[in-house]
Amino acid sequence: MKIEVNAFPRAQQGSSANRRLRGAGRVPGIVYGANQASQNVEFDHNALLFQLKLEAFHASILDLALDGQKFPVLLRDYQMHPWKQQVLHVDFQRVDKNRKIHMRVPLHFLNADICPGVKTGGGVVQPAMNDIDIQCLPDDLPAFIEVDLKDMELNETLHILELSLPKGVEPVIKLKHENPSVVSVHVPKEIVIEEEVAAPVTEIIGEVPAEGEEAAAAAEGGEKGEKGEKGEKKESAAGEKKEPAAAQKKEPAAAEKKGPAGAEKKESGKKGKE
Repeated sequence: MKIEVNAFPRAQQGSSANRRLRGAGRVPGIVYGANQASQNVEFDHNALLFQLKLEAFHASILDLALDGQKFPVLLRDYQMHPWKQQVLHVDFQRVDKNRKIHMRVPLHFLNADICPGVKTGGGVVQPAMNDIDIQCLPDDLPAFIEVDLKDMELNETLHILELSLPKGVEPVIKLKHENPSVVSVHVPKEIVIEEEVAAPVTEIIGEVPAEGEEAAAAAEGGEKGEKGEKGEKKESAAGEKKEPAAAQKKEPAAAEKKGPAGAEKKESGKKGKE
């Protein structure tokens, strides 16, 4: 069953016109190929977004309905908004049924859980590619290619030229020459994490004070230091007070000593005058 895409002619062009189209829920696009002139078209956004989520929509011949006519096309490109679920632009190519086309078709792997390499060998299926580039006539284009893995043994690899392709379908020339691997069955490698060797610890014989004891000792040392400082301050203050008192005591004593001597001199002076 073919998928039908409804398109409408688009008269206006340019970035401003395309922004207005997107704001109105439409998607600008173009149709080209088959030796005909390119034509600007537009699509309903929601319908096109739903069809883009179908796998067959990307690798099948589609029927494009435009102006009451239908013709076969291929989806060649589309652009999405960076973070919104919004289609910005889409390109379709007309198909000539008499000319071979080049398409990328998805691969479907079958019987991966019952192949001998997995069931008895303990291996794991490891796909090297999920799609393949082929060339064929439009009528021979498959929606996908099946890859049967039921006979794969452990450590076996399947290459491009060993695939069973539908009639009229062949890989592109580059893949024919290179013949890359498609899928293999191998036992997964174990990831070994080396444990880090701890550095040798030197034991110190003796009692080690507990955290609480260390804190208490530190507190006691601080208190003793504070008390010593206070005592020194008191002694210095007492010394300062004693010095003025001693000076005051010395002054009267000196006056007393000078007093009697002065009196004796006065008396001797009086006796001489007499």
